[in-house]
Formats: sequence, structure tokens, C-alpha cells
Amino acid sequence: MNKTLKVSAIEKGTVIDHIPSGKSLKVIKILDLPNNDMVMVGINFPSQKMIKKDVLKIENKFLSQDEVDKLMLVSPNATINIIEKGKVIKKLEAKLPKIVTKVVKCFNPKCISYLEPHTLETKFYVVNSNPIVLKCHYCERKMQGEEIELN
Repeated sequence: MNKTLKVSAIEKGTVIDHIPSGKSLKVIKILDLPNNDMVMVGINFPSQKMIKKDVLKIENKFLSQDEVDKLMLVSPNATINIIEKGKVIKKLEAKLPKIVTKVVKCFNPKCISYLEPHTLETKFYVVNSNPIVLKCHYCERKMQGEEIELN
């Protein structure tokens, strides 16, 4: 079987593979990429593991461990490959952090972080990792699945 590249390779940067289909734009938002990074987005690629997946290729960008950990909120099974001279030189191990700050909004309208979003940094504790369950530091409300909304 002859395989062809559907998205061009990058010379240096990061490739994030096995993103759940349709979640790549949330990943881009979490990473808060500067406008000068070239980003290639592949949506709904066929996958043996997932049926369909998204792929991100980010030229000249290497993710910090904090960024990798935050990525786990929307893509817990993603693989992160570091590319140098067009080849994978390192695979990063991603893990869900114990505390998530600034990335998630509390959905409780009575929570102080909901009422003061511009002056108070959100903070959540990871109660469970599969499925992901977060607990607000301020109001102690638990959220999971689609209830988890990114800032």
C-alpha cells in the first residue's frame, strides 16, 4: 500500500496526534499560540485507534510541560512528538495535572470566580482522571464531560 502525506511534514516543532475528532480548535485555544507560529490543522483523519482523529503540526514551537498537561483536559490520549530536522527526536509523556488554573471556567453562577472572571484566577482540582472530573477551589462544585468549559 502506497501512503501519501495529506499534510506536509515540518522541519522543526511539535506534532500533536490522536486528538479526538473535532477537538483540535480547543487544543489551539488552550495552547494560546502566537500569531507568528505556522499551524497545520488536520480534522477528521482516519485512525485505526479512534476511527477519526485530528492532528496539529506547529512549526518552531516546543510545548512546555504545563502546556502538555493542560492539553490533557481535551485530549487525554494525545501523543506529542518533538520534531528536529524533519524527524521525531522525542515523545513527551502527557499527564493530567493535579491542579488546573486559568484554563477552565466554573459553571456555577454563584461562584466567586464566575462573578469576578477578570479579577480572580480560576482554580480546579482534578478529582478523577477517567472520566475527567474537576472540583472548583472556590465553590467546590464538581464538573465533568461537557460541563467542563474552557476559558
